Order: sequence, then structure tokens, then C-alpha cells
Amino acid sequence: MVKRIRNIGHVLYRIWFYVLVAVPILLFFPVLLVLTFSEKTYPQFFWVARNIWAKTILYGMGCFPIVKWHQRLEKDKSYMLVANHTSMLDIMLMLYVSKNPFVFVGKQELVKIPVFGFFYKRVCILVDRDSAKSRTAVYRRVQHRLKQNLSVCIFPEGGVPDETVLLDHFKDGAFRMAVTHNIPVVPISFLDSKKRFSWTFLSGGPGKLRVTVNTFFETSILGTEDTSTLREEVKDVIFNDLNGA
Repeated sequence: MVKRIRNIGHVLYRIWFYVLVAVPILLFFPVLLVLTFSEKTYPQFFWVARNIWAKTILYGMGCFPIVKWHQRLEKDKSYMLVANHTSMLDIMLMLYVSKNPFVFVGKQELVKIPVFGFFYKRVCILVDRDSAKSRTAVYRRVQHRLKQNLSVCIFPEGGVPDETVLLDHFKDGAFRMAVTHNIPVVPISFLDSKKRFSWTFLSGGPGKLRVTVNTFFETSILGTEDTSTLREEVKDVIFNDLNGA
């Protein structure tokens, strides 16, 4: 009986999440649509996404971010933001953490999500990981966005459905782009996302969302041959945070 009641609570919690994702988008649909007509208005779109959409979801789910900063982001400077990825809350949490406007580089499969997918494909840089042509196009689009003083966010794990994995293998893309464009890499550790809202349907619940923003890795003196070393050093920082959480 207790297990059944708990499972019903988990189902309702999941439904409530999708309601919170959809309702602000529907309410502000005309505004969001206008702000996505031009790249020039992306900072305004980002402000709405961060301060209205993301915060509504996080606080509405009873998930309260607690951010520990080892180094602060500077205004009007571009960064490569990377974090572990074990929950859909990670998208909203990254928006909460960074006041600096950034664009996500993400898998194109998310376009299929109703309502959310409509704007996702309009403002994010989509990549088909199985297509070399797509990956090349991503590099060009990232360069274009960096010239607009935006930052870039990539989850180098790509999303890990196996909850027994603390931290999966990191792909090279984010680190190669950071070296190519001479922008700092910001390792960010999401310590509680899996506990609050994992990929497992009958799981999760309200509580704190601890985040650690670690000291940045500068790339100005690095070459492409240093990509794998940079990747593993960043991964080690995040792994140590997760292991000590």
C-alpha cells in the first residue's frame, strides 16, 4: 500500500513537471515567437527563458538551487559551459546558474518533445552525432554565436540513462571548440539532479539542487593536440565533486 501511494506520488510529480514546462511557453508564446525571429533579440529570449521559464519549473517542482562558486563568470565574456547530465532538470539548472546568455548544443531528438521542441530547434544548435556533416556545421554555428559575445553549453556525456554510472565518458567536441576559439572551459557539477528527477519514471522528489561552479580552464595557450588532456582534466574535476557529494 505504501509503495503504491509512493508510486502515485511519483507519477503526479512527473505530470506536474511537464505541466510546468508547457504552461509558461504557452502563456508567453507570442512574446517568445517574436524574440526568436532574429538572433539580435536572443539575449531577451534568454532572459525570459532563464528568469521565467527555468525558475518557474525549478521552484514549482520544489527544487531549490544552491550554487557554490569557485570563480565567477565575467559579463560580456564567452565561455564553454560543461556539466554532467543525468536529468532533464539540468537544462533549467544551467539556465539558472549562468546570467551570461548562452546557446545549448544538443541532440536533435529533443525537437520531438511537444511545445518545448518548437523553440528548442529555433534557438539551439542541433547536432546529429552520427553525421560528420552535422558535426562540421555545428563548429561553424558555434563560431558565429561566439562572435555575438554569447557563451556555449554542451553536456559532454550526452545524457546517461544508466543511473549506476557516476560519470560517463566525455566526448571531445566541447573541448576542441573551446581550444579552437580560445575560450575558457567552465566545469560545472550538478550534484543532486539525479536524486531530484532522474530518467527513471517512478523516482524523484523535491529538495535542494547543489551546484558547484569550479575554477575555469584557460585554453589560450593550448593547441588541438591538448584536447584529450583538457577533456580528462575537466572530467576529473566533475568526477571528484560527484564522488564527494
